[in-house]
Amino acid sequence: MTLVRAKKHLGQHFLTDKNIAAKIVDALRPEDRFTQVLEVGPGMGILSDILLERQGYEVSLIDIDTESYEFLKKKYPHLGDRLINADFLAMDFAARFTGPLGIIGNFPYNISSQILFKVLDNRHQVVEVVGMFQKEVAERCAAKAGSKEYGILSVFLQAYYTVEYLFTVKAGVFNPPPKVLSAVIRLTRNKMAQLDCDEKLFWQVVKAGFNQRRKTLRNALSAVIPKDKMAADEPLLELRAERLTVADFVKITRQVAANR
Repeated sequence: MTLVRAKKHLGQHFLTDKNIAAKIVDALRPEDRFTQVLEVGPGMGILSDILLERQGYEVSLIDIDTESYEFLKKKYPHLGDRLINADFLAMDFAARFTGPLGIIGNFPYNISSQILFKVLDNRHQVVEVVGMFQKEVAERCAAKAGSKEYGILSVFLQAYYTVEYLFTVKAGVFNPPPKVLSAVIRLTRNKMAQLDCDEKLFWQVVKAGFNQRRKTLRNALSAVIPKDKMAADEPLLELRAERLTVADFVKITRQVAANR
């Protein structure tokens, strides 16, 4: 079978180490929470081989690369319409899957943030994600309040998911090797599928805070709410956004909603 050529414009770096592939699949923990698993960007199927051996999983594969799709169609003829040649970012999850879903993949680094925001958009259905990302992105996802890596993506993900940095992966186990280190993280949906505040406003508050991260929240939020309508005695407003936890942002969002 002719091998698939990695394409730079798609950000493809095919994993070649079967032990690491097994560790990634092992990190997925359905535990009666989901049976449907979607692998994103399977390439030549190093993760897929292991996933498809697991009992109890209903595995689907999605790849935008037609060459990968044709390769996998020959490799896994039994998959039928569970092998999808389409753009993950444009996928209608609710139309394709019923009930909770786990997502796994060696994700293309050039669209990693978009993939994570797609997960957030479908957070009511996506209960777990295990994936390979550029190490820098993985660290940002798992960063805690007060660290320099902590930002908009950290807050949004941690509002709805428990984020675990699992392990670092060296460049030599990919073909072609990326110029950066990689890392595997796990997102497990927490009980906050719905925040205790106006969620649209929450997103506005978080973005406003980090878009002017050198300013205190009181100054950064002036585009969302006039300063004279902010709580005068709220100490959180005197901090920069990077110092606030998800719970702090929820509290501020509720105050903004009450005072507008």
